[in-house]
Amino acid sequence: MGKGDKRSFKGKVFKGSYGNTRKRKNNKAMNIAARAKEAKK
Repeated sequence: MGKGDKRSFKGKVFKGSYGNTRKRKNNKAMNIAARAKEAKK
């Protein structure tokens, strides 16, 4: 489990991805953008 493991926290930071081990910060601007994106689907 290191930088190459995309399921670990370090791996997600290294790859720049998000998921259960690396949650996004909960701010209103991002939530509004996410809701707008979902509404388009």
